[in-house]
Amino acid sequence: MPIDTPAVWQLFRVRDGYRANALPGVESGALLSEWQSWRSVAGIPLGTPYLISPSFEYDPRLNSFFYSADMLGARMSTRVGYARDLKGFLNFLHLGRDGVRWSDATNEDHRAYLVWRREEPTGPRVSPATWDREVAGVDRFYRWQVSQGHIAQSPIPHRVRRAANRYGTEGAPGQTPATYSHASRREQIRWLPSRSYRQWRDVGVRGYGADGLPDPLFRGRWADRNAVFADLMVRTGMRLTEQSSLTVSELPETRAQGGYHRFWLPAAIAKAGSARWVYVPSMILRDLWAYIEVDRRVAIARAQARGLYEDPAAGYLILDERLLASPPHGPASPVRLALLTPEERRRLLIHGADGLEPAALWLGEDGAPMSTSTWKDVFRQANARCEKHGVELRAHAHMLRHTFAVLTLEQLQRGHLAALTEMNPAQRGHYTRIFGDPLDWVRRRLGHKSVTTTQVYLHALEELEMQTRMALVSDPWEDSRDARLVVNLDRRDPV
Repeated sequence: MPIDTPAVWQLFRVRDGYRANALPGVESGALLSEWQSWRSVAGIPLGTPYLISPSFEYDPRLNSFFYSADMLGARMSTRVGYARDLKGFLNFLHLGRDGVRWSDATNEDHRAYLVWRREEPTGPRVSPATWDREVAGVDRFYRWQVSQGHIAQSPIPHRVRRAANRYGTEGAPGQTPATYSHASRREQIRWLPSRSYRQWRDVGVRGYGADGLPDPLFRGRWADRNAVFADLMVRTGMRLTEQSSLTVSELPETRAQGGYHRFWLPAAIAKAGSARWVYVPSMILRDLWAYIEVDRRVAIARAQARGLYEDPAAGYLILDERLLASPPHGPASPVRLALLTPEERRRLLIHGADGLEPAALWLGEDGAPMSTSTWKDVFRQANARCEKHGVELRAHAHMLRHTFAVLTLEQLQRGHLAALTEMNPAQRGHYTRIFGDPLDWVRRRLGHKSVTTTQVYLHALEELEMQTRMALVSDPWEDSRDARLVVNLDRRDPV
């Protein structure tokens, strides 16, 4: 660490891939075995985040929150997100509030954090949605600390929750943070029309020029893998962690010429346990298997030659033909694939034709599973390439999910209304009972627990319809003989 860099809180995660053979006088597996035994007795799952103070201290009271009973029901990515948001608040206390300890923080400290985080010209000026997420995580941490008797009062001020929300449904009684922005739901949904998405993918991911022709200077060796990853996301609406946690064993084997194929997304890798069927177009499925049989196979062969999958300190699990996973050595109860977390799936191996190989679907050039942070880098590089070529399009993983939701809902709604217009009232009722509401179908595909969450995409459809209507209807303030019928959209608006 440079001398002029102030010490701050640091975020780490519990790992079992600890190498002890570099320590003099310690046998290779001795320290690893003791570490695994202590972790098991303490009940700390692999991947659990923990924070180290600026003075390099581990605070048991602080870090016990991340593996408490209150947090064990949350996905590991949620726990890591809470730790990251809490780290931001603790660093503010350390650097901006003269080193106030987390257990001594007050309402005034939190108010100052709000001003700096959202209002101060020199601050980060985060969006309402980001601030609300941070408040929720920090509030949950402090409420748990109060419940355990570690502190007397939370620094997050609260108010009585309103009796009803803007949709008219009754809310549960209780308290809610008073510093919520109350504006995050009104933010604009960003999505890409299908033609814009294809241009972003071709230029940013596949290495084409703005003219639609291959760029001879492009040197991206994994363009096909990255393109099919983006195609799968925009055609299924899966979240980044969900899609990056898939294994080859979960993909449909059928590769018909048309239609859709489905596979089950288990609760262990779905956000908030939202297990569901995922429908994949045949064209995307064929591209997936082409990647599996060519690029992925080459990466595995190179990694096998280096002995990557033979490392005893990596904590690998072996998946058998019954889709049961267990450690390669020592007694242990096998675990079904559907119950494995994203972190465990990264250590999952299967017996291939040429030896052990990863079960994970998405592999990097080194033959190891791709992390979500690496995929985020792929999107950043694609955006940078589009900017370099003068293509004013940007995308990130969640925008592709928004794109799937808006375009699918628009198609389903159009077909739904077309079918209903040809029926009498009794037939309409029967049709709706069988096929349901398009909005509810999209809700299920996205893994939302409530249709209220999915309703946000209706606003995007309303804007799309309004733009269409304004392009077709003359302006009453203009003489139709002099004015052209055109809608001038913001150049930054992908819609």
